[in-house]
Amino acid sequence: MDKNNKYVVLVTGCTGGLGTAICKKLYLDGYKVVGNYLSKAKGDTWNAQMQEENFDIPIYQCDVTDFEAVGKMIVKIEEEVGGIDILVNNAAITKDGQFRKMTYERWDLVLQTNLYSVFNCTRHVINQMIERQYGRIINISSVNAQRGQFGQVNYAAAKAGMHGFTKTLAIEVASRGVTVNTVSPGYIATDMVLAIAEDVRRKIIESIPIGRLGGTEEIAYLVSFLASEQASFITGANYAINGGQHMF
Repeated sequence: MDKNNKYVVLVTGCTGGLGTAICKKLYLDGYKVVGNYLSKAKGDTWNAQMQEENFDIPIYQCDVTDFEAVGKMIVKIEEEVGGIDILVNNAAITKDGQFRKMTYERWDLVLQTNLYSVFNCTRHVINQMIERQYGRIINISSVNAQRGQFGQVNYAAAKAGMHGFTKTLAIEVASRGVTVNTVSPGYIATDMVLAIAEDVRRKIIESIPIGRLGGTEEIAYLVSFLASEQASFITGANYAINGGQHMF
């Protein structure tokens, strides 16, 4: 468990169901895990829950759509915990609606949160990774970026943009010991998905060949693998983990 203790991992959007699972898995695998969150109330609740479960995971409040604020957060983490070796860009929101009715505000907020945040966080850690000749960038995208989804032009565009980012940055830093990969989950049993009306959720499950929703721990397992030293020959890849709902 202690073999990864020298590596510091930052997980953005840590308080969601998927972020929580990723933090726990990486912590149990021996990494020094740091979380990022936006809502103070949610962050306080999450922090208390983690302490109760004996997970020692420092968390830092920051709006990841704010480039300057992210820079200050990264500096603070470096001073208090250490240089960030692994970045998991997980922060995301949805603001669904048909494109013909979509407001600029809904488009902009989703692009800022889901895509611009990837630039903001990665830009502030990449040079340090290059200097250390080691790093892992893991971007959490979505099956709906690969196949499209009615009412999610903003979300699909942002999540598809993440993998374009992944592929190009992977080329630029491949010789520097830094890998960049994308994970594209399908429908996962998070609170957000479980809140969908039961009849709609049933139809979603019927469209998944495996016949069930994915587990957050299954995504976390893949993220932990990509964070490992053993994954050093994998870069620029997009891992579909969707129960067979979309294949290509």
